[in-house]
Amino acid sequence: MSPDVDLTARRPGPLRDRLLALDSRLFEFAAGRNWPAAEPVLPRLSRSANHGVLWFATAAAMAASRTPRSRRAAARGLASLTLASLTINTLGKRSVRRTRPVLDPVPLVRQLKRQPITTSFPSGHSASAAAFATGVALESPAWGAAVAPIAWSVALSRVYTGVHFPSDVLAGAALGAGAAFAVRGLVPTRAQVVPPARPRAQVPALPDGEGLVMVANTASGTAERVRALHDGLPLAEIVECEPTDVRAELEKAAARATVLGVCGGDGTVNAAAEIALRHGVPLAVLPGGTLNHFAYDLGVEGARDLTRAVRQGEAVRVDAGRFSSDGREGVFVNACSLGVYPELVRERERWSRRIGGWPAGVVGALRVLRADRHPLEAGFRGRTRPLWLLFVGNGTYHRMGLTPGRRTDLADGQFDVRVVHGGRRPALRLLAAAVAGPLTRSPAHAAVQVGRLHLSGVAPGTLLAYDGEVTEVEGEVTLEKLPEALTVYRPLPRN
Repeated sequence: MSPDVDLTARRPGPLRDRLLALDSRLFEFAAGRNWPAAEPVLPRLSRSANHGVLWFATAAAMAASRTPRSRRAAARGLASLTLASLTINTLGKRSVRRTRPVLDPVPLVRQLKRQPITTSFPSGHSASAAAFATGVALESPAWGAAVAPIAWSVALSRVYTGVHFPSDVLAGAALGAGAAFAVRGLVPTRAQVVPPARPRAQVPALPDGEGLVMVANTASGTAERVRALHDGLPLAEIVECEPTDVRAELEKAAARATVLGVCGGDGTVNAAAEIALRHGVPLAVLPGGTLNHFAYDLGVEGARDLTRAVRQGEAVRVDAGRFSSDGREGVFVNACSLGVYPELVRERERWSRRIGGWPAGVVGALRVLRADRHPLEAGFRGRTRPLWLLFVGNGTYHRMGLTPGRRTDLADGQFDVRVVHGGRRPALRLLAAAVAGPLTRSPAHAAVQVGRLHLSGVAPGTLLAYDGEVTEVEGEVTLEKLPEALTVYRPLPRN
């Protein structure tokens, strides 16, 4: 039998017929409109978005602003775009094989010189535009507001040039926005983990910055950040100095300042915290290093955040940690550790002057991890066990999604103690411990939260790293909390 109709073809239902008819009418309506302002812009904009070129260029421009939030927003936008593109190419285009619109109603001047050959539904350009803009906005609303009109124009250009129906664009935009939220589920934004605004501290408000003495470590490349702070607090005193002079300048500043300020990496912040504790003055931290763990966990990302806090007198009290060993003691605001990491820091410092910081870190890690010895030993119930690492964090570290651990409370009164057991292949064990994250037990590592820690029988010459600094300890080592000991300026959440 040879029927006149293909009985195996799926016949569209009445609702689907009406939606497709409406889609076609909207397309023809757009094609019939006169868009004189869009004629020289939208076709070029549509072509510039081919293969994501427009968005990679936008991300590069955002990253060039050199602010942490801008760089994170750019990275999140590109990650969202990548996920959206993979979904479109592997699922979207293959699931619904819709033909492209007929170009007869579209004026020739609007049509693209090279017509796409893939199926029409959904719009990949719209998905990429929405994914990038949404990803950027989730990390930085200001940058999102700047990027959104460009993304909207790219999506609109696909109907304007006649390569997509309106429903293709809407579906692509929805898929792109969903990809951005999926990325946020895997890697949460910094705004999702806002440190609690407690316990609040009474500090002076300095509307023009008078009384703030800011000591900046010039080796950290802080000039631009310090200028931005001075623009917002013109009466603040700025002292820029070399690394060897930082501690002396901090001592002088603490003696005359109402508020002691510091701009530099975590090692510089450590010195400022110890001096602020001793002099009893509040601390204002402007991130100026590579990692800036303390400032970022506190909620201070740049000059704008710190300026607002100092102007309005917003501050909290946070914990500090203190270690002591054989008459030697020190303060830390991030973490201290024994084992592999201190040796890596020592090796990195040894090589950094010859080959630079990041290459030195790689060389140091290779040299330390290839060494056939365990840097630590622990005794328990008469049995000695080898250890690769003992980490003591000032505050409990938490993991969300695939992100590294962060502290959400800097005044919880706890040390976060993590131990990486000894054995073969230290690199794999350290990696397994990092992946285990917040798990309290794993084959490679163990974790516990305590308020005080005492170590005995530490071998002479054992290295201890605290906030990036390295010292030698031996014999008895005691680590104790200084609860809510340090007062630090930080912007408080709005009601």
